[in-house]
Order: sequence, then structure tokens, then C-alpha cells
Amino acid sequence: MTLSFYKYQGTGNDFVLIDNRQLQFPKNDTKLVASLCDRKFGIGADGLILLENDELSDFKMVYYNADGREGSLCGNGGRCTVAFAKFLGVIDKDTVFNAADGKHSATIEGGIVSLQMQDVSEIREKPEYVFLDTGSPHHVQMVKTVQDFEVYKEGKKLRYGLYGKTGSNINFVEVLEKDTFAIRTYERGVEDETLSCGTGVTAVAIAMHNAGKTSANKIKVQTQGGELQVELRKEDGIYSQIHLIGPAKQVFKGEIEC
Repeated sequence: MTLSFYKYQGTGNDFVLIDNRQLQFPKNDTKLVASLCDRKFGIGADGLILLENDELSDFKMVYYNADGREGSLCGNGGRCTVAFAKFLGVIDKDTVFNAADGKHSATIEGGIVSLQMQDVSEIREKPEYVFLDTGSPHHVQMVKTVQDFEVYKEGKKLRYGLYGKTGSNINFVEVLEKDTFAIRTYERGVEDETLSCGTGVTAVAIAMHNAGKTSANKIKVQTQGGELQVELRKEDGIYSQIHLIGPAKQVFKGEIEC
């Protein structure tokens, strides 16, 4: 089988994008997905995304982790899929699409995608960390100097030791300014640090706002791959109108024999 694909990245979080509106991709072939995401024997990516037709929205996003298994919501992947949909002519500037956690609205202009995330009402605060779900589960833990932190070692330990087989993404965060934070993330499914994690950035912004570390409604989060912004509103203990904002760029396109 000759497979046509596109490579996209959002602040260094990279994905293989495939137009599957004709439903030709073998969706249950986890080994194929994992091999395509392999950085030495395949295309190389943090995940693979299928864009498909959807009866109730503009399109459907189907996301797979780099290990080949279908995953939960990927924020940066969602932003890249919106950019891909615009490239294909499926949408113009505004869209509503379906993902693993339900419908999302988004806008794209000048390569910047603003993706609306689901509301968040449940935030579990522990003495050493915060846990919440922003479409994917996230552990948020503050550290003094995130740049020097052993993210892989400590992230892997928490991902398996604290959350077991199901796991959680693990985020380490440092306060830079009153509305700016630095983050590094160990992602489950990738089982390594990624340069950026959209749902992780969203989780950090909400966790820091909820903990009183910032009162800003527009929060800057610096990842290893670039800066993202999160807009949010809190009312009656519920975070709503959450938007993950940042660039999404097509890197290249190609064909691969598989």
C-alpha cells in the first residue's frame, strides 16, 4: 500500500496527518500506526491523526498515540488538524469538529489556531501536585528550575508509579512572571518528553489560575517548542470559554510504502 501523508507541527509537537475521508486507512492496524510514527524506521511523529467526514460537524479527528493505540484528545494535534482541514478546503476560517472528547469549535487565521477546549469543573488539589482532565488526564507539579529538571526520569516514575497502567501525562511547571509559566511534559503514549503538549499547557494554565498563582484570563505558557496562550473564564468554580492558541504549520508532505 502506498500511503500519502502530511507532516504538521504545533510548537514542536509533530504529527502525521492523513486525509481519510474515503476510509481507506486500516484503522485497527496498531503496528502500522506505530511504525509510521517511529523516528528511525518510519516518518517519525508524536502521533498520527486521521481527518474523516462527520455527519454532525465539519470533520472528525481520530488521534493515535505514537505507540499505535487510539488516544484521548490531543490539543496541539487538534490545532494541526484544523490547519490541515483548511489546507484541504474542508473549512475556511471557522469550524466545529468532532474529537475523542466531543465537539470543538476553532478559528484559524494567519497560521494561528484558536481551539476551544471542553469546560473543566473537577480539579483535584494535593499537597505536591494538581490533577485534572482537559480532554486528557494531567498531573501538574511545580518545580524551582524546570529547565534543569529530570523530566524523563521523574515523569516516567510518576506516570507508572502514581497512575498505573492507564497512566497520566506529567507536567512540571515553573512560574516566570505573574501571567507566564514554563512547562515541560512527559506524555503517556509517547512515553517520553515532548517539545509541547496542548492539553498539558491548558491544564497548567487552569491549575495555576485555580491555585492563585495568576489572576490573568490570558496566560502565556512557554514550552520547549515555543509559546502558547490559554484564554479562560472561571465562574461558580467552573472553567469555561477555554481557548488554546498558537501556531500550526505544515512541514512537508510525502508518500510511504507500507
